[in-house]
Amino acid sequence: MNSIFLGIISGLIFGLLSVLIMLPMKFEDKLTAIIGSFINRFTIGFLISVTVLPIYGWTKGILIGLLISIPDALITKAYLPIIGLGVIGGAIIGGFIG
Repeated sequence: MNSIFLGIISGLIFGLLSVLIMLPMKFEDKLTAIIGSFINRFTIGFLISVTVLPIYGWTKGILIGLLISIPDALITKAYLPIIGLGVIGGAIIGGFIG
């Protein structure tokens, strides 16, 4: 399967999973928070698929998930849930794709 197509599919799945997790939560601007979360998780899924690194797939997923999640975690000060989901989701996607 084409890596771009696979990246879009994995990004959509990870992004939608993130949105589903956030739906019951309360935020000051919920729509913006959900859109931001979707874009962040879509980016992780997409980049894992299209990035070529000389490491195992799950390791690449952890690295990309961590690096993409850190800015949002710093802004929101919700370190564990944001970085944790990014790293775990990245490892799963990377293991599946890699």
